Amino acid sequence: MFTKRLGHLKAVAITQNLCWPRVTGTQQMGCVYSTKKQQLQQQQQQQQPQQPQQPQQPQQPQQHHQVEQCSADEEPKGEIEWLTQELAAARVEHNELLDKYKRALADGENMRKRLNKQIDDAKIFGIQGFCKDLIEVADVLGHATQAVPKDKLNANADLRNLYEGLNLTRASLLQVFKRHGLEALDPINQKFDPNLHEALFQTLDNTVEANTVVQVTKLGYKLHKRCIRPALVGVSKR
Repeated sequence: MFTKRLGHLKAVAITQNLCWPRVTGTQQMGCVYSTKKQQLQQQQQQQQPQQPQQPQQPQQPQQHHQVEQCSADEEPKGEIEWLTQELAAARVEHNELLDKYKRALADGENMRKRLNKQIDDAKIFGIQGFCKDLIEVADVLGHATQAVPKDKLNANADLRNLYEGLNLTRASLLQVFKRHGLEALDPINQKFDPNLHEALFQTLDNTVEANTVVQVTKLGYKLHKRCIRPALVGVSKR
């Protein structure tokens, strides 16, 4: 009986030993260390003074959030309006500067053309004063040939030779004038032109129309289509 009871107790002990986990020496030391650590932490917490809890800040009302949102929405609108105004002002300034630039270009081009024309005129009409002096020589030669009586040319050979020499000299001088752009104006029987003619007198003449040149006292001259001396003429009237 006792032997059966002892065997039953051994079986129960073996069963309990198998079901419960064995605790090794290392685990026992870890448990002891963790227990001591917890005790030290509890002592430190007890020694430290408890910090007063900060009161919770009251929540701001919903209205303040809405004001911030409205101001945030208004800022881009104001910036857009400012940029629009700046763009309009920049366009106006651009148009003004472009207009000034075009005007400056036009003025420069006109100045260039005017200077080129003045240079060309200086080259062409630089001899105008010299031509006026030579015109007086041509007038003297013309008056000399007109003063010779035609009926005495055949009777006097020397006078005829002198007359022919004067005519040749005057003709050569007129050719030189023409080569340099100087042309004589003989407006006989032409319509009176105040730009080319200077009327000295008027005379009655029913054979021609009124304001017609019927007499030329002195020839006029043009230098490259510019009148440098008008012809002195007599004009008809009715």
